[in-house]
Amino acid sequence: MSSLSRELVFLILQFLDEEKFKESVHKLEQESGFYFNIKYFEEKALAGEWDEVEKYLSGFTKVDDNRYSMKIFFEIRKQKYLEALDRNDRAKAVEILAKDLKVFATFNEELYKEITQLLTLENFRENEQLSKYGDTRSARSIMYTELKKLIEANPLFREKLAFPSFKASRLRTLINQSLNWQHQLCKNPRPNPDIKTLFLDHSCSASNGGRAITPVNLPVAAVARPSNFVPLGVHGGPFQPSAAPAPNPNALAGWMANPHPSSSVQSGVVSASPFQLQQPNQVNVLKHPRAPSNSLGLMDYQNADHEQLMKRLRSAQTSNEVTYPAHPHPSASLDDLPRNVVSTMRQGSVVLTMDFHPAHHTLLAVGCSSGEVTLWEVGSKEKIVTQPFKIWNMAACTGTFQGTIVKEPSISVTRVAWSPDGNLIGVSFTKHLVHVYAYQGSELRQHLEIDAHVGCVNDLAFAHPNKQMCVVTCGDDKLIKVWDLSGKKLYTFEGHDAQVYSICPHQKENIQFIFSTALDGKIKAWLYDNAGSRVDYDAPGQWCTTMLYSADGSRLFSCGTSKDGDSFLVEWNESEGALKRTYQGFRKKSNGVVQFDTTRNRYLAVGEDNQVKFWDMDNTNMLTTVDAEGGLPNLPRLRFNKEGNLLAVTTADNGFKILANADGLRTLRAYEARSYEASKASIDMKVSTSAMVSSMSPAVGKVEHMETDSPARPIPIHNGIEAMSRAMEKPRNLEPVDKKPLELTEIVDPSQCRQVTMPDSKDSVSKVARLLYTNSGVGVLALGANGVQRLWKWSRNEQNPNGKATASVTPQHWQPNSGLLMANDVSENPETAVPCIALSKNDSYVMSACGGKVSLFNMMTFKVMTTFMPPPPASTFLAFHPQDNNIIAIGMEDSSIHIYNVRVDEVKTKLKGHQKHITGLAFSTALNTLVSSGADAQLFFWTADSWEKKKSSVIQLPPGKAPVGDTRVQFHNDQIHLLVSHETQLAIYDASKMECIHKWVPQEALSSPITSASYSCNSQLVYASFTDGNIAVFDAESLRLRCRIAPSAYMPQPTPNSAPIIPQVITAHPQEPNQLAVGLSDGSVKVIEPSEASRRWGVGVAVTADKSGTENGRPSSSSAANNSSSDLQIQR
Repeated sequence: MSSLSRELVFLILQFLDEEKFKESVHKLEQESGFYFNIKYFEEKALAGEWDEVEKYLSGFTKVDDNRYSMKIFFEIRKQKYLEALDRNDRAKAVEILAKDLKVFATFNEELYKEITQLLTLENFRENEQLSKYGDTRSARSIMYTELKKLIEANPLFREKLAFPSFKASRLRTLINQSLNWQHQLCKNPRPNPDIKTLFLDHSCSASNGGRAITPVNLPVAAVARPSNFVPLGVHGGPFQPSAAPAPNPNALAGWMANPHPSSSVQSGVVSASPFQLQQPNQVNVLKHPRAPSNSLGLMDYQNADHEQLMKRLRSAQTSNEVTYPAHPHPSASLDDLPRNVVSTMRQGSVVLTMDFHPAHHTLLAVGCSSGEVTLWEVGSKEKIVTQPFKIWNMAACTGTFQGTIVKEPSISVTRVAWSPDGNLIGVSFTKHLVHVYAYQGSELRQHLEIDAHVGCVNDLAFAHPNKQMCVVTCGDDKLIKVWDLSGKKLYTFEGHDAQVYSICPHQKENIQFIFSTALDGKIKAWLYDNAGSRVDYDAPGQWCTTMLYSADGSRLFSCGTSKDGDSFLVEWNESEGALKRTYQGFRKKSNGVVQFDTTRNRYLAVGEDNQVKFWDMDNTNMLTTVDAEGGLPNLPRLRFNKEGNLLAVTTADNGFKILANADGLRTLRAYEARSYEASKASIDMKVSTSAMVSSMSPAVGKVEHMETDSPARPIPIHNGIEAMSRAMEKPRNLEPVDKKPLELTEIVDPSQCRQVTMPDSKDSVSKVARLLYTNSGVGVLALGANGVQRLWKWSRNEQNPNGKATASVTPQHWQPNSGLLMANDVSENPETAVPCIALSKNDSYVMSACGGKVSLFNMMTFKVMTTFMPPPPASTFLAFHPQDNNIIAIGMEDSSIHIYNVRVDEVKTKLKGHQKHITGLAFSTALNTLVSSGADAQLFFWTADSWEKKKSSVIQLPPGKAPVGDTRVQFHNDQIHLLVSHETQLAIYDASKMECIHKWVPQEALSSPITSASYSCNSQLVYASFTDGNIAVFDAESLRLRCRIAPSAYMPQPTPNSAPIIPQVITAHPQEPNQLAVGLSDGSVKVIEPSEASRRWGVGVAVTADKSGTENGRPSSSSAANNSSSDLQIQR
């Protein structure tokens, strides 16, 4: 089609739009294929009009045109499928799966199987990748953002996304100009001619024999659809990176980082790695559009903060080197560096490679010239395990290797590396082989042996492409290979002209790639697609070079040595592929290759000249040197632990030294103390465990087994704060109700239970005001009285294989790389503020307030997504509606309850009746009821749809007690029974009758006021904390006291004149019924569980008194008798 014809289409589109022929406009857009109306596409996508969305797209691209098109259609159909599942329309979901998604099975069968398996889940959010999926509206919005990025990068949409700029009513103007010109050709033109048609050329009547007007024809041709651009190349998978480059002759030969984590492409031209990718034979640098991933396409439903990264990319320098600091830090302190020698270990053979465990920061793997691999516990200076080299299966090795090893049996380790999760150790050798061990406690179990390369395997690393743990290797055969954990070769990368010396797998947001360096000094970059190298650059020195990223992945460094012995340490400008800075301080030529490492996103260390040299990343001048008290080789090898507080350095006498800073010294001392306590406890445990086991009856053991393993376990209540939708069926009691008195279990010593204190939790100026477990059970979230929320997470590792919260493993104080805090808007008078918090069902967002506006935080980035409900009045309690996350019940300081719709930012109704501020809210889906409690010691029952008041009830307080103090409410799993806690009592209500059926009041050893209470996840126990530090465990059915945890069991011994520590809030784990967490007034948070021997709180044992007045060998407890022998203390 000619250019004029194309422009005519745009003129018609403008005319139709001005005349409000909307459907015709979009029909012409689609049929011509000249202009893709992104606003119209957005409107239809957000409205879920999927048929129209795909019909409109079909005018511009088809499913199999290229990778971008395939990804676009996949995202649309996947969203349509998920929505069908979300509204429980299984028949529609199956139809979509068979008709719409089946096409993708041809390209990726595993992907199709994974999508199909979502049908088997009750809620597809149980799939880990979809756990962040919110409601339909937000999911469509995120999907549209993804689609917009894909469309902008798709070559088929190039020059079709912008409507040409021209004046309004341009077609009318041209017609008028034509008519004027025709009129001027009239022999006898009349003034103000009356033009009645455009179908014929204009002419004024030739009454005086004027000549005929010569017709004027516009060059209008048929509007035909233009031919497509050349499709992107195919690389074997449906969403693999493409090779359809767009020449960029003005760009430097550089690298380009991906600026956005939650999309698969960048607007315009996007890189699939931090490099601007280049084909080896091209002169110009080619920018490759970032291709969609090969995963399920489950997008990140978070909004990550990348303004700084974007700023860095935009302002990247084009000079070869710059020296200004791009990452300002406080001035470097030598105290941060591990410079003090704390121990020296003798290995016995030359240490060639070392790596610290990613989580156990004092566990060091060492590889030697003898082929031996050793695990050292540097805290105790002991060898944990040693594995001499041996061939596991000679028959499976190649004939070349068998011949080589027979002629020359000596073999050395070239690299030892931990997997990111710490469960595997990879070892590469100087001849062919790679070994992978599974690390289990103090054992290394043979997992995988690979005859990987011909000659030396020079380097090894773990990577995680497409969410699959893999081993990446390189060798003298000039190849890089990627293996899965079964030994299957997934990729072979060819392109180097010399032996490959090192590899550096990395993930830049959603894109995964590998850097490699060779002995000819070439740097290449590879995507996991078998499409060849994307980068071909020369490393400084052009010989042996190693590349490393900083711990946060934001900065890239390389270190190496030339054949002449000159050493180089440089930082790269990722945006331009140029050197950003070259570090100074290498004094003489080396006879070998220098080694380096990075730590804390701040420091670099290099072993050279019989010492360790340190640099601040932002300063090219050397910071300091350390000789480690002598004994280092000319070029020592070194390795930091993950915390950067320990540094292992090889010695000249076949060993290594451990250097530490002050934090590292404390880590080592803490390990020594734990080792001593563990050895002491193990002796005590042998006695107590045997005694306890001998006293347990088979019936009790059977009950324990049912409680932990039976599929009949009730659905847990999440968080212990907000009431969510629960099972309608009343859960079965898993324990027989024993009418005999129960012996009260008293825990008074730390050895009688398991406990862990959250790291960095103590804050004497801010008590813990609210405390939640995440719904997944892997984290604890605390809201302080200062409005700051802190999150701790447990990792999945050998000590904690399910990754759930446990008192046996210390969690990590979790923060995003940005360093943001989840800090609320705080009132001017924080002492009077009432902190409140609620967590979304999928743990994606947390909503909280502390006297100011309510803030909605993203749990991944800690960014504030929105704020609402500014005071006055201030919010005092928050609860999500169990059936609609867009509806929030908000208790207010002025005693009202606002039913707020987040989506439309509107208060739908206000409930009034309380006299003081709201302290608790709980929904029951079974009863369609909202229960509210206030500081006025009243309960109100409201219908959860019409919001009418059904009944109010005043809590029965002791005589003379004023109706003050927080009252909390929480529904049982059966959604009928209601736990009500007040400082004066615990009560169980039958919410269907709105009547109190059980009550317990503080007495005897538990006579102090109650501070907090919560059901266990299976609603069989009630946990309560008291102002004197005691924690009580009750049987939930009758409020019978089962166990008392004394403050001495979990609190430090008080010091003279110190303020008493009070448990402010208690909460229960969402899956483990015997685990609780408590927040204290000193800001600390503790997780507490029964001992391994007992496994449960207050195991029921029948009480029988002997003649000497003892019960089961123990003196009778008056507290136990008073609380369990009669109903005098259990008021009905």
